[in-house]
Amino acid sequence: MSAQEVFWRSKSLQEMTPTEWESLCDGCALCCLHKLEDEDTQEVFYTSVVCHLLDFETCRCTRYEDRCKLVPDCVKLRPQDVDAFHWLPPTCAYRLIHEGKDLPEWHPLISGDQKSVIESGASVLNWYEVKDNEIEVEDYIDYVLE
Repeated sequence: MSAQEVFWRSKSLQEMTPTEWESLCDGCALCCLHKLEDEDTQEVFYTSVVCHLLDFETCRCTRYEDRCKLVPDCVKLRPQDVDAFHWLPPTCAYRLIHEGKDLPEWHPLISGDQKSVIESGASVLNWYEVKDNEIEVEDYIDYVLE
């Protein structure tokens, strides 16, 4: 693939069409892990608590279109918010593209296979311990990942 052939190398996130933007999501669902932020340092800590809307077979949201209504803390990624993407996992395509980096070989746009992220071990399925509807919010601290 030459740089001219792939939109993510030739366009900024803000220049992408909605279809291109959505296709950047690799389906890892790491953004579906709950995060805690230190109010003083703004440091973000991932937990192994995952959203109850996650489909554990496809690693996709079961209610994608309604997710922000059903889960008020769910963040809808938008091109105009790229400067705030520091909380996304370092392997996230949105963050990688924003930082001028390339996509990993397991990304579906590279591999041509939607399941490659799961098969590579880069998905949330290797990290989560509990669904958010199975514990209390105040217990999330007990699930902070090292």
